[in-house]
Amino acid sequence: MQISVVIATFNEEESLPELTSWIVKVMKDNNLSYEVIYVDDGSTDKSWQIINDLSKENPLIKGIKFRRNYGKSAALNRAFDAAQGDVVITMDADLQDSPDEIPELYRMIVEDGFDLVSGWKKKRHDPLSKTIPTKLYNAATRRVTKTGLHDMNCGLKSYRKDVIKTVEVYGEMHRYIPAMAKWAGFTNIGEKVVEHRKRPYGYSKFGLERFINGFLDLLTITFISKFGKRPMHLFGTLGIFLFIIGLGIFTYLTIAKFAMDQFHMTDRPVFFVALLAMMMGTTLFVSGFLGELIARNSSIRNEYIIEKSVGLDE
Repeated sequence: MQISVVIATFNEEESLPELTSWIVKVMKDNNLSYEVIYVDDGSTDKSWQIINDLSKENPLIKGIKFRRNYGKSAALNRAFDAAQGDVVITMDADLQDSPDEIPELYRMIVEDGFDLVSGWKKKRHDPLSKTIPTKLYNAATRRVTKTGLHDMNCGLKSYRKDVIKTVEVYGEMHRYIPAMAKWAGFTNIGEKVVEHRKRPYGYSKFGLERFINGFLDLLTITFISKFGKRPMHLFGTLGIFLFIIGLGIFTYLTIAKFAMDQFHMTDRPVFFVALLAMMMGTTLFVSGFLGELIARNSSIRNEYIIEKSVGLDE
């Protein structure tokens, strides 16, 4: 099978029939073998009933229903497990992503050799209350992750099958699949300008809080990717640095006490700064040590991604 189209949906009953017929038409026009996997993320409308009816009409339309709303990351992760296509394409269910982009996204993976291609909604049909925070968020994310992508949060992406079978998506980390893929060794990441269409039905399920959550998630994956298996390198370094600063100040105050009459260490605010620095340094160092113990006993402490091997029994 050439393509698996993965779509997470939540209360999008109006758009599902139109979206499905559009995808099927694109696949037939381009002679592509495919499957469409809908994940109903706990919808309270008729989304699942529509998915079920669509599947009866066309067995290439498949569906998974969550008992409650778990979030987009959980939906994508479950669909990635089920996907069988050589190339996996994700898109949103609200008709703001155009299925006409699918053939080119597929070609860029198969012919151009990209591991991952991310859509870039260069011209957006959103209010300023969304476009300005989005630009700031993408600029910060691009700087931290060094992926070079202009629209990290675009739902329209294509992946080589190896990528989605390697990267585990959880929490709200779906925004950062390109960054996680890069840190997993899939560095050939491309970008394609895609059409951003106006939402014809319903309303957006995401508010401004996604930018705050997105920033916190960015800090999390940055730490895990760089220090997940060696926490002492971060906490130990910071701890030693702070402890040395505190110890240096304390040493200076001690020498001054013996060198000058009527010098009271505890009357100097810097004395308490020194104590605080040494206490924080010790705490960070111990945290790093405990983190190393946890990492040492982790079941994935020696789990690495092997791309190829030669001369070995598999």
